[in-house]
Amino acid sequence: MFYQSTRSDRRVTDTAAILEGIAPDGGLYIDPSLSDRPFDWKGCLALSPLGMAEAILSHLLPGFADMGGLVRRAYDGKFDSDELTPLMQVGDDYVLELFHGPTAAFKDVALSMLPQLVTAARVQEGVKDKIVILTATSGDTGKAALEGFHDVEGTGILVFYPDAGVSPVQKAQMVTQVGANVKVCAVRGNFDDCQTGVKRAFAALKGDALPAGCRLSSANSINIGRLAPQVVYYFIAYAALLRRGAIRMGEAVDYVVPTGNFGDILAGYFAKLMGLPVGTLVCASNANRVLTDFLETGVYDKRRDFLKTASPSMDILVSSNLERLLFLASGGDTALVADCMKKLGSEGVYRFPEEAMARIREDFAAGCCGEEDCLRTIGRVWREQGYLCDTHTAVAMQVAQEYKAARPEGRKTVVLSTASPYKFPAAVLKAIGGDLSGDEFEQMERLAAIAKVPVPRGLQGLRERPVLHTDVIGADELVDYVARQLG
Repeated sequence: MFYQSTRSDRRVTDTAAILEGIAPDGGLYIDPSLSDRPFDWKGCLALSPLGMAEAILSHLLPGFADMGGLVRRAYDGKFDSDELTPLMQVGDDYVLELFHGPTAAFKDVALSMLPQLVTAARVQEGVKDKIVILTATSGDTGKAALEGFHDVEGTGILVFYPDAGVSPVQKAQMVTQVGANVKVCAVRGNFDDCQTGVKRAFAALKGDALPAGCRLSSANSINIGRLAPQVVYYFIAYAALLRRGAIRMGEAVDYVVPTGNFGDILAGYFAKLMGLPVGTLVCASNANRVLTDFLETGVYDKRRDFLKTASPSMDILVSSNLERLLFLASGGDTALVADCMKKLGSEGVYRFPEEAMARIREDFAAGCCGEEDCLRTIGRVWREQGYLCDTHTAVAMQVAQEYKAARPEGRKTVVLSTASPYKFPAAVLKAIGGDLSGDEFEQMERLAAIAKVPVPRGLQGLRERPVLHTDVIGADELVDYVARQLG
C-alpha cells in the first residue's frame, strides 16, 4: 500500500512516509484509498483499547511487521487509565478525556506511538542515518514529542515554541526536559512562525545541505504517523457509548473538537471513512476563527490579526492538516491543492471550489467561542456539573451547546477534552472565582485542592526541576539554527 503526497503524484510506502514526515514537494502524505479498503469496524469495537489500536493502526499502516508489539511498548503503563481515553458523562453530554498520558495532553496518544513507528520504520527501511525530528508546538505537541523521543536510539529532536505564546506550565514542561538527544528553543513570534520555519527547514535542508548520516522527519501532525493513532480514540468513545446503552450499534454520534491545526478533527473523519458511524464533526474555534470562517464561506484567509487567547494551543492561523481534507474533498486533485497552498503562502488567501465545499459540509460543521464565553463556560460547567475543564475543552463545550440548540432533536454528542485543566491554572481559577495569588505552580496546587483531584504525575514537581534549555531566536533565524544544531 502506498501513501501519496497531497501536491503531486509522488507515492511512497507507509514506513517511508513516516520517516520523511513531509513530502519533498511540501505536500502531506495521505492514503487515497482509505474509504475503499474494507475494515471490520464492528469487530474492532469489541476489542480492548490496545486491541483497537493494533487493529486500526494495522489497517492504516499495514507495512509494519509487529504492530501489536509497537502498541504495547507505546502504551503499557504510561497512561493513568486502562481505557487510555475515558469517556465521562457531564450533564446531557459526554466528554472524552484525552489527557491521561504522561504530559496531560491529547498529544500523548499519538506521540507515545510515533517513536515506536519511527524506530520500526528505520529498521524495516534499512536506514542507518540518524532521524532528527523537527517539531513546532503551540504548547502540547512539544512536551509530548520530547517525552516520546528523548534518548531513543538513532533519533534526535528539536522543538520550537512561540516565546510568550505558551502557558508557564507548558513552558516549564519543555525547558526542563532531560535527554542527550533533545534541544528546545523559543521563537520570537507565534506558532505560525514556528510552523512555517520548520517547513522551510525541511525545504532547505535536504540532499547535500544535510550532514552525512542524518535525515529529517517531523512529530507534528503533518506526519501521518502522528495522525493515525488519533483515529483510535473515536472508536474508544463509540464503544464506551455502546457499553453504557447510550446508543445502538450503527447509530451516528456527533463529535465536537477544539481544533487549531485540524489534525484532531481530521482523525475523526478518517474513522468515518473506515466505517465508524460518525455523524457531524463540529470544528470548535477560539477567537482565532480562521477554520470556522473557512467552513462557512469556502475562503481561507490568514490575513487577520493573530490573537493570544486563554486557549493557546488553538492560537493558529495556518492550519496544516486542512490540506489533507482539501485533497480528499477535491477527489485527489493535487494541482488544485498545490495551487491553494501556493496562494496561501504568497497571497495569504485562497478560495476552495463551492462543489468541493458542499462535500465538506456534509460531514463538517463549525462554531467559535470567544474569550469571555470560554471562561463563562468553565465557571458554568463547574457550578452546574462539578466538572472542571480546561480552556480548550471549554471552547468545544460552548460550541457544542450552540450546535445542539440549533438541532433540538440531534444525536448523542461527544466533546473531545484535549488537556488537563491543571496546565492552565490561572485561567481556570479566574473562571471559577478562585484565588489568583502566587505563580502558576501555586495556583495548580490550589486548583487541585478545590477540585479534589490530584495534579497529574507529569505536572508534579515542575517548579523544582532545573531549566536546561534557554535558547531564543527570531523567526527568520530558525533554518540557520537547525543547520547549526545538525552540524
